[in-house]
Amino acid sequence: MSDKFRSQHPAALTIAGSDSGGGAGIQADLKTFSALGVFGTSAITALTAQNTQGVTRVQAVEPGMAAAQISAVIDDIAINAIKIGMLATADLILEVTEAVEGLSSPIVLDPVMIATSGDPLLADDAVETLKTALLPRATVLTPNLPEAARLLCQDTAATEDHVIAQGFALLELGPKAVVMKGGHGRGESCRDYLITAETVTAYEAPRLKTRNTHGTGCTLSSALTAELAKGTLLSDAMERCHGWLHEAIRASDLINIGKGHGPVHHFHEIWK
Repeated sequence: MSDKFRSQHPAALTIAGSDSGGGAGIQADLKTFSALGVFGTSAITALTAQNTQGVTRVQAVEPGMAAAQISAVIDDIAINAIKIGMLATADLILEVTEAVEGLSSPIVLDPVMIATSGDPLLADDAVETLKTALLPRATVLTPNLPEAARLLCQDTAATEDHVIAQGFALLELGPKAVVMKGGHGRGESCRDYLITAETVTAYEAPRLKTRNTHGTGCTLSSALTAELAKGTLLSDAMERCHGWLHEAIRASDLINIGKGHGPVHHFHEIWK
């Protein structure tokens, strides 16, 4: 069979930073892709020295090298969906934006700004570049509540109405849909909201009492990317991902990695 007619397993590309502790970033994305049955490829934008207790050093990749990785992947492999995470600097944001220009694959943009430990991962002068260059390119924007507030220069939303209002405000910046991740919210339930121009859909689960929440934002965004790569409709993809992540958090205590905020169990459906 010729290459022209050869079928390919669904594949996704993650463009993000490396987490040496394995719980977030590129490592979490590739684990998630694999767990959900999608072949994972990657372009590393930054190196971080980190573990479950914090980040001790960050070094951004030279922008041309980030672009070269993206080019190498898309020149050879049919990419069904793209996840963009940590970009660190304005120059990287501009380079990545140019590298993905013209691609038809859906893009899930996770505006990574601060690690679970509280360490900054995006330069202050890069926020405006992220808003103007990449947000209009995104199929789905997936901020947590502090990230949404920083993008809008507002206080962090504290009520359901405020969360939804911020989601609609982010839609006005250009993405086709916004997922407001509720992990930083309060109360006994965790609610994520999928917001489009036409609909607001809430996905709710009991808030689990565990310290093992490192990489949850990366993991939800990469799970959504994997489902979109398989051709799942956005609303169905979000429902699947919300439930899958809830169980990954529930199972995190079974693996009990590290002394701080441990990772979720990406392979909870496969091994214990």
